Amino acid sequence: MTTVTRLGAFALGLAAIFGAAYAVGRVVDPANPVAQSRPEVVRTPSDETSDLVPGGLLVSDRGYTLGPVVAPAGEFAFRIDGPDGRPVTRYDVAHDKRMHLIVARRDLSGFRHVHPDLAPDGTWRVDTPLAGAGQWRAFADFTPTGGEPLTLGVDVAVPGEPTEAPLPAPATSTTVDGYTVTLAGAPQPGRTSALTLTVRRAGQPVTDLEPYLGAYGHLVALRRGDLAYLHVHPDGTPGDGRTPPGPAVTFLAEVPSSGTYRLYLDFQHAGRVHTAEFTVVVGTSTTTTAPTPSGPAPTGSADHGTPGHGHN
Repeated sequence: MTTVTRLGAFALGLAAIFGAAYAVGRVVDPANPVAQSRPEVVRTPSDETSDLVPGGLLVSDRGYTLGPVVAPAGEFAFRIDGPDGRPVTRYDVAHDKRMHLIVARRDLSGFRHVHPDLAPDGTWRVDTPLAGAGQWRAFADFTPTGGEPLTLGVDVAVPGEPTEAPLPAPATSTTVDGYTVTLAGAPQPGRTSALTLTVRRAGQPVTDLEPYLGAYGHLVALRRGDLAYLHVHPDGTPGDGRTPPGPAVTFLAEVPSSGTYRLYLDFQHAGRVHTAEFTVVVGTSTTTTAPTPSGPAPTGSADHGTPGHGHN
């Protein structure tokens, strides 16, 4: 099937896929997840459009299913069941970890990226990253040994009176913990685009960023509405002889459609991980054009892996 035909098929089926995926995998109480619904939308290796669907929209994909399990108060626990129906207990290390758990509120006002511990029975456990009442989306980003990298997602409801927060306006600069981070780059629907984030502190470029999860920065992109979890790869890795430790970190982002996205950049400096957040509108003129790089051009290699990646 040609690329044009594949994209056409993807566009025609996107609304139906996203609508059904949004409805699956809900949990009423993270401490007692008895109301989890079983998946109704499943991708298989033979699905010709499977590689065009963003990650995190499905609770079950290619035989693997994400399911929260009963956990004590203050803890979040889940497991991945494999194609044989049994809990998966063997995972490959990707981005320095065997499991990346990312949680985000549905209004994108909260975000955490943590790394749970695996018990012998296949249960992953971590201090709950769900901070505050409301609807959250939990993403499990992993590679089962012998399988393909996957990102599965499930909705989790935290009891209480939620407070809806408006999404911050698009901007090309933000501050966090005394650092100023600027964004250059204009994502384009249906193609890979370079996004460069530059870190400064007290007005001075930070040139000694520390490796975090195998790179000098880690970027997660979520699409507003369905919270599609996008593939974002850094260009280069620490120690490759061409990638400096700041102040600029370049990522290769694959944006499937026009719309509003929230970007979360994790970077480590002076032994601490910081998260800078941006709102980007794709398909308008609200983003800037990336400057011509002074160093080697991006290679397009996915050194930092597959689905993109707060902390722990």
